[in-house]
Amino acid sequence: MTERAKLLIPEGIGRILLHSCCAPCSGEVIEALHASKIDFTVFFYNPNIHPYEEYERRKEENARFALRMGIPFVDADYDPDTWFACVCGLEREPERGKRCSKCFDLRLERSALFAHENGFPLLTSCFGISRWKNMDQVNASGHSAAARYKDVNYWDYDWRKCGGSSRMYEIAKREGFYRQKYCGCTYSMRDSSLLYDLGERSRQ
Repeated sequence: MTERAKLLIPEGIGRILLHSCCAPCSGEVIEALHASKIDFTVFFYNPNIHPYEEYERRKEENARFALRMGIPFVDADYDPDTWFACVCGLEREPERGKRCSKCFDLRLERSALFAHENGFPLLTSCFGISRWKNMDQVNASGHSAAARYKDVNYWDYDWRKCGGSSRMYEIAKREGFYRQKYCGCTYSMRDSSLLYDLGERSRQ
């Protein structure tokens, strides 16, 4: 495993709220923050995940890993109606398109509100560690969400660098994490199934 460098957070920051989408993406981020002796809490707000059984599976896996390491885990509850209203009209948008921006906005705005209400001066997310995500798109949503509150800043640390992406996969394999086959929402599930079907047909 690639050696992990100690993280240096902005001066004067005492606590961090980490928005997490799932155990595979957050494993490296959680371990990096923990190894650097940073005070942080994992915040799970992902109303996009469909169906409910999938949501519960991802949440429980994430909670199990965080709590085993002694990291506080906040379950912000399932809120799919809010998500569907947020992305209404964007059902046919491609991955990394406008629907994803709206989705990031909603989830990080809720995270920023929690940070503001609970004394977390810094917010970050594990979204950007995945090669399937557009880091600029994620960071734009994060900064916009934090800008709503004078006492919250967004930390746009590049979790992919210095071997972060490789360690993400290594940790997921080591821990035996459930590895989902689509991003999370019903539309990404639809499109992932379509791509899988096309791939299968091309091999016949």
